[in-house]
Amino acid sequence: MLPREPYKGLTRKLVLAFDVGTTFSGVSYCILDPGEVPVIRGVARYPAQEHVGGGSKIPSIVYYDLQGEVRAVGAEALQEHVIEQAEDEGWVRLERWKLHLRAKHLASSHIREDDIPPLPRGKSAVQVLADFMLYLFQCARTYIQESHLNLWRSVENSIEFVLTHPNGWEGPQQQQIRRAVELAGLIPSKQEQSHVHLLTEGEASLHFCVTNMITSDVFSKTPIAVSDYPDEEEDQSGSQGVVIVDAGRRTIDLSAYSMKLSPTSFEEIAPAECCLQGSVFVTRRAHTLLQKKLSGSNYSSPEMIAQMTSIFDKSTKLRFRKPDEPSYIKFGTNRDKDTKYDIRSGILKLAGRDIADLFEPSIEAIIEAFKQQIRVASTPVNFVFLVGSFAASDWLFARLQEYLQPLGISFCRPDAHVNKAIADGAVSFYIDHLVGSV
Repeated sequence: MLPREPYKGLTRKLVLAFDVGTTFSGVSYCILDPGEVPVIRGVARYPAQEHVGGGSKIPSIVYYDLQGEVRAVGAEALQEHVIEQAEDEGWVRLERWKLHLRAKHLASSHIREDDIPPLPRGKSAVQVLADFMLYLFQCARTYIQESHLNLWRSVENSIEFVLTHPNGWEGPQQQQIRRAVELAGLIPSKQEQSHVHLLTEGEASLHFCVTNMITSDVFSKTPIAVSDYPDEEEDQSGSQGVVIVDAGRRTIDLSAYSMKLSPTSFEEIAPAECCLQGSVFVTRRAHTLLQKKLSGSNYSSPEMIAQMTSIFDKSTKLRFRKPDEPSYIKFGTNRDKDTKYDIRSGILKLAGRDIADLFEPSIEAIIEAFKQQIRVASTPVNFVFLVGSFAASDWLFARLQEYLQPLGISFCRPDAHVNKAIADGAVSFYIDHLVGSV
């Protein structure tokens, strides 16, 4: 981890970073105290979070009642009594609502409007974003109040908001984000927009990789100076190319930068690439595989296939490592047996090669996007970093390493907390200012 100098500002302030994702969202923060070395932390407790296994993220789900009022958000929306009440009272459940804000010109925009759940009557996507960000803010405030006694009052009027957005989102989408901040009441007036900072998810991931993954012998050992303003002048000598592969559940985003060794700084060297081949599409292909494999058996009902697909998504997919070894889905009891379909003791056996094939379209999409970036990059690429929830897949990592190693490119991923890369990196963006062009 790169060292930081003590904060040089004159007054205490709070940096809050929101990573609002299509499927999951999270918040990281940093308390800047004059003379103290900044520490980036994540909000690690949310209401009802035990329903989704705890951790630093919550589902990007919002329930609205018939009057358009927010009734449940995040992990709270997954509670049994909430789901039951929602059905009884006709609430509208919103998932993947962020796609309504997307830039239609991007490659990922072959998503059809019919594929996105409709918004409630009288609600715009910007209003939904505002409601969701307000909830994230309330959760962050509660967490900070509980974790840092007597602190909140000293920073509640000195908050800097850092908000990330997908690569390729430009003026119109950025204005929607800023409008949502105002609607949420996070800033008191439009004149306070100077306290709202926007950056791409690629830039946020880059900062996370620099401060957490790149060893000190690669960079200058000069500490990062923490200030309120980025450096104005950049020297391009001694630059090396870095590509960030942010592999999430739906999209895979690639961002390319030149890395200057001393002082540490970065510049974008190629247009960002985005492909709709995240981990959820591996799971969708698994669903099709299971339907074909179990057709004609006693285990071919839509409910059973859905159950097996869910188990595959949560465990089999992550554990898969070798195509020459079988994979298993444990779905039933010892009484569940049908050797004709490779089912014994409630466990379905799948050929490792078949599982590997499920990953191939995603892997090929990443490699093609990478080839496109190095074709147009103004600096040769020396490093590739894999982040995002899909980065937890050992097979994805192994296949990409197999491709990159012969090219002489260093390839690595975080040891843990891949889900925190964007939110933590967004805080680093504000306090470290490593990227020269935004």
